[in-house]
Amino acid sequence: MAYAIARLKKLKRGNISGSASHTARERETPNADPTQKNIRFIGSLDPDERLEDLVLAKIGDSEQRRKIRTDAVYCVEFLLSASPSYFRPDCPTNAGYYKPQKLDDWVEATHQWLADEYGDRIVRAELHLDEATPHIHAYFVPIDDQGQLRCNHFFDGRQKIHAFQDSYYNTMHLIGLERGIKGSKAKHQDIKDFYRIVEEGRDLEVDELSAAQLKAKAADRDRATERKQEMEATAKALASENEELRRRIEQLEQDNQQLRLKSEWSTDLALDDVAWELGLWRKGNEWVGRNHIINIDGSGFTDFGNGLVLSGYGALDLVKHVNQCNQTSAIAWLGERFGKAGAERTAIAHAKKVAADIIQTQSAPQFTLPVEEKSNWSRVENYLTQKRGIPSDCVQMLHNQGLIYADSKANAVFVMRDLDGNTKGAFLQGTANTFSGYELGTKRRSCWFYFSLGGKATDKSSQAVLCESPIDAISLFVLEYHVKGIPDNRTLYMAVDDTSSLPFERLRHVPHVQVAFIQPNMARTVKELLPKSKLLKCETLDWNTQLVNSSRQLQQRRLQQNNQELEL
Repeated sequence: MAYAIARLKKLKRGNISGSASHTARERETPNADPTQKNIRFIGSLDPDERLEDLVLAKIGDSEQRRKIRTDAVYCVEFLLSASPSYFRPDCPTNAGYYKPQKLDDWVEATHQWLADEYGDRIVRAELHLDEATPHIHAYFVPIDDQGQLRCNHFFDGRQKIHAFQDSYYNTMHLIGLERGIKGSKAKHQDIKDFYRIVEEGRDLEVDELSAAQLKAKAADRDRATERKQEMEATAKALASENEELRRRIEQLEQDNQQLRLKSEWSTDLALDDVAWELGLWRKGNEWVGRNHIINIDGSGFTDFGNGLVLSGYGALDLVKHVNQCNQTSAIAWLGERFGKAGAERTAIAHAKKVAADIIQTQSAPQFTLPVEEKSNWSRVENYLTQKRGIPSDCVQMLHNQGLIYADSKANAVFVMRDLDGNTKGAFLQGTANTFSGYELGTKRRSCWFYFSLGGKATDKSSQAVLCESPIDAISLFVLEYHVKGIPDNRTLYMAVDDTSSLPFERLRHVPHVQVAFIQPNMARTVKELLPKSKLLKCETLDWNTQLVNSSRQLQQRRLQQNNQELEL
C-alpha cells in the first residue's frame, strides 16, 4: 500500500536561510548522491537568488496593516513525497531507483496541486532525486487574500493541518496513492538521527548466520510484514469510520446550531425586558408608570391604566402602545435598544402572529374556471385537429366530458382536477399565438389534467401514463390507440409538468406506470421515486410532434394505396 506524504515546517525569518542551504545542498548531506542534480520547477533558476529575498518581496507586494512580529512565521516549507513502493513497486528497498513514468505522474500532479491551492504564493519548489526516495521541497508565503501575512489563517491547529493533508491526498489519490491514517501518533524520524543509525549499522555482519537461520529469519520477517499489513488495513478501516463519525458529528452540531438560531428567531423578545427598557417599573405582578398598569402574561399584555382596559400581543404592540407611536418608529426604537437582531425577531414574531390570525379567520379565494365562450369552440377544435393532429372524435369526447372548452380569447382550456374529480385549476393554450400558462388561482400541487380510458369506468386504474402537458398526454394516447386500440384495462393519462406536483402516494399503488417526460432529468427523478415505472422515449421534439409526423405518414400511405387501386 503506497501513501501520499505531506509535511510542513513553519519558518521564522531567521530560519529561512538555513532551510534554503539544506535544500540547495549548500550544506553537507550524508545520504545525498552528489552526482544527481535537483530540479527547480517553480522559481528562478538563478543560483544566486536568495530565498529570503523572494519571501520578503512577496510579503512586500501589499502594505501590511499591522507591524510584523519578530517571532512571526514568514514562510512555510512543504515536504511532499510518496512511499517508496509507489516509485519502485517491484523493489521498494532499492534506494535511489524509481520508475520514470511514476515519477512524472507524481511530479505533474503535485505541481498542479501547488498551483491550484496556493498559486503565486509558492515562491520556490524543487524536486530532489539525490536521496533514497524522490521528494519535493516547496516554499509557501502565508499571505491571505488581502495580502496580509497570516500563517494562523492557514495552519493554526490540528484541523487545518489535516485539511492541508486532505487537500494533497484528494489530488494524489487520482494517481493511486492512499492517505495516511488521520490523527496517527507516528513521528517522522529526525534526519540527523537517521544518518546516525545508518552509520552505526554499516559494520554489522550476517555471514555467521546459517542457511536455516537465514531462512527462519526471512520467514519471521514475512510473518511480521503480513501482520503489519493486516494491522495497517484494520487501522485504515477504523480511521475511515472515525472520519465518517467526525463528519457526522460536525453536521449534527451545525444542524443543532441552526435549530437553536431558528428557535431564537421564531420567538419574540421577552415583554418584561421590553417593559423595563420602556421606563416602566415592576410593582408586584404589574409594570407601572406614566399612567400605565400593565399585566404581562407570556406574549400578551393588558393595560388597566387610565380607566380603560386595552390588550395587545408581542413586543411591537407593547412599544407602539406605551410610546404612542406607529409601527415604523416602534421597530426603530427596538433596533436602538435591542440591536438589529432583536428588532428583526420582534418583527418576524409580529408578522407570524398576524399571518396566523388571518389564516384562522379568513377563507382563501376559491378557484373559478374561465368563462366558457361556445362561439369560439370551432376555432379551438380546428386548432387541435388541424394544427395538432388530434382526431376529431377524440377532441369531441374530451369536450363532451367537460375537460376541454374555449374561453373568450379562443384559448383551449384544459380543466385540471384533484384525484377526487373536483375542479381546482386550468391550463390555457393559445390557438392564435404561442401563449400557454395556468389560469390565476390554479393549485398546481394538487390538481392535474387527466382522463381515463379502457376497462370499466368504476375500475381502479391499473396503468398510468405521465406526460408533461395536456396536449402531449392526448397525443400519446392517440399514438397508442393507432397501434393497440382502446386499452383493455383502465388506464390513466395525466399531465404533470414538475416532479414537485407528482401525485406520488396515488401512483405508487398503480401496478404499471409509464413515464413519458421529454426532459430526461425529470424522467430520472420520477424513476427514482417510482422504481418499478417504465421510461418511454420520444423519437421527436415532443409527443405531439411525433403524432403529427405519424399522421402525415399514415395519410401518405393511404394516398398511395388509393392511387394504386385507381390504377387497377
